[in-house]
Amino acid sequence: MVGLRKLRKRFGITAPRVAVRTEVPWYLRWLGIAGMLAFAAALAFWMYDAGRRFAGFDRDQVEQKLTETQAELDSARSELQRLRAIANAAGSQLAIERTAQERLAQQIRTLEQQDGKLREDLAIFERMLTSDPSSVPALAIYRFEVTPDVLPGEFRYRMLLLTSGPRRDREFDGRLELVVSMTEDGKSAIMKFPERTDVSASAFRLTFKYFRRVEGTFRVGPKAKVESVQVRVYEGKTDQARATQTVNLG
Repeated sequence: MVGLRKLRKRFGITAPRVAVRTEVPWYLRWLGIAGMLAFAAALAFWMYDAGRRFAGFDRDQVEQKLTETQAELDSARSELQRLRAIANAAGSQLAIERTAQERLAQQIRTLEQQDGKLREDLAIFERMLTSDPSSVPALAIYRFEVTPDVLPGEFRYRMLLLTSGPRRDREFDGRLELVVSMTEDGKSAIMKFPERTDVSASAFRLTFKYFRRVEGTFRVGPKAKVESVQVRVYEGKTDQARATQTVNLG
């Protein structure tokens, strides 16, 4: 009897309920979980985007505006480069024109100086033609000038030599000499050009007929102060000067 009761309790109406469940593979479970997570993320993104739109922020509009702004920036950069190129070309052209104007102005000044010298020469010639031949020296020095040059201690001299009288038809053959009076280191000194060892002594040789323009340079110590310069013109090999003239600089 006891065994029968045990069987009824196990297999009868009062027996415990048994649930039959289907075993799900693990990868399907993980796939389902991944799907749920993806759905949740998409839902969250949609809710975030909807919230921004509701608050007045549209991502598509912002991206479109950003694209338009980038295009405008690229266009502005291109225009800036074009304007810079035009400005550089204009600056170069302006520099060329300015240089040309400076050169033209320098040429005009040079021509004006030459015109002034020619007028002075013409006045001298006219005065010689209209003056008494007996009162005109056989050799004369006109417009003797001495001016500082570019380098310290360097000077440039200019003069006009004229022959007149009975000897005008003969060629003058001689030389000139410069006597420079100066002070250097508190002491007075005299220098003569050309010096005996001067290799450019040939530049002081004179051979001309009627007239001769003479121009050249001489150099003293950079700290020397030139007070006066005397030019002496000699004829032939004599040591007696035929004409002299002095210009004071001190």
